[in-house]
Amino acid sequence: MITFSDRLQALPGYPLAEIPTIKRRLIESGMDVIDLGAGDNDTPPPAIVVEAMRSALGNPALSKYGFQQGLLEFRQAASRWVERRFGFHFDPVTETLPLIGSKEGLSHLPLAVINPGDVAIVPEPGYQAYLGGALLAGAVPHIVPLRPEHDFLLELDTLPPDVLRRARIVFVNYPNNPTAAVATREYLERTVAACRRHGILLAYDNAYCDLTFDGYRAPSIFEVDGAREVAIEFFSLSKSFSMTGWRIGFAVGRPELVSALTRVKSYVDTGPFLAIQKAGVVALDHAEAIVAPIRAELERRRDAGVAALRAAGFTLEAPKAAMYLWVPLPAGVPSGPFARRTLEETGALVMAGSGFGPAGEGFFRIALTVSPERITEAVGRIGGMLDRVQRGVLAATP
Repeated sequence: MITFSDRLQALPGYPLAEIPTIKRRLIESGMDVIDLGAGDNDTPPPAIVVEAMRSALGNPALSKYGFQQGLLEFRQAASRWVERRFGFHFDPVTETLPLIGSKEGLSHLPLAVINPGDVAIVPEPGYQAYLGGALLAGAVPHIVPLRPEHDFLLELDTLPPDVLRRARIVFVNYPNNPTAAVATREYLERTVAACRRHGILLAYDNAYCDLTFDGYRAPSIFEVDGAREVAIEFFSLSKSFSMTGWRIGFAVGRPELVSALTRVKSYVDTGPFLAIQKAGVVALDHAEAIVAPIRAELERRRDAGVAALRAAGFTLEAPKAAMYLWVPLPAGVPSGPFARRTLEETGALVMAGSGFGPAGEGFFRIALTVSPERITEAVGRIGGMLDRVQRGVLAATP
């Protein structure tokens, strides 16, 4: 009889796993489903990048294995983008690594530093790749709840000394998914200092750094002195460029850290498709022009969503970044039943906060992935469900 590993058994259910089946069933029944679940923007990929991809597909050399070296042009474009965006340089060959989306790099990184019994510090609610990567590497996860009263910040200095002594990696993500929280420079300085004191690798997920509103500018971890000693930073073309399915991103860090991740990846993949890397060059070299209208549209959607939610009786602040609204539910309303009933009875698809870990209970997440008008319509349906909850109609069923 085939048995499965303890690591596999330890993996929690992925929060989006059952959604496509339910959504398909509802659509087939004739329901108008408004999908605010996955962070998958409905705006098309940039035309200039699509055309670059078409051209690249006609080049047989770009259908060969890329391996981890990948396309030097992509590494150079990534290095140029980082320098334009943040003002510092990473060598394109030794300090830059193409990834099959940042999720892949983040989840593989623990394999480079974890030994049995080592601790991985994981935020909750958080991106499931952090916990999954830690568990599959054999780490002992130490879950840190992100609380609204602490601005959803992961504060290392509040953790038990034994955890910090055994910790080998911490995942930090600002602008944050799912809470849309942002980090101050002072917070980043505290975090880098703690990682240096305790010898902890800082995996800084900066996938949403260009999706910022109201004049806010999201920093790089490397703007903090000493960060190069302990950090590796992950960037993605998925969200800012509306290229989620293309699976292209990159990491930057000092040569020893990038080399360690490269070595792991050499055994599990052969790098991103070279034609996609070629198109990625065009995306990165035209980033400012490409991202500006996407960011502006997301800001319109944020404003519509916040206004509609407030009108429907929810209380929330307008986030400064990311593409999500993290919405508190009234006390005692379970997020899983609320989200499921809202989907099945109204066709508005949102993510239950509990899907991002138990610390996410009491919230639900809206992804700004449809037009302002459709967001307003969906929130109206969600508000109707809230009204039913407040009248005691919703049963606390799974």
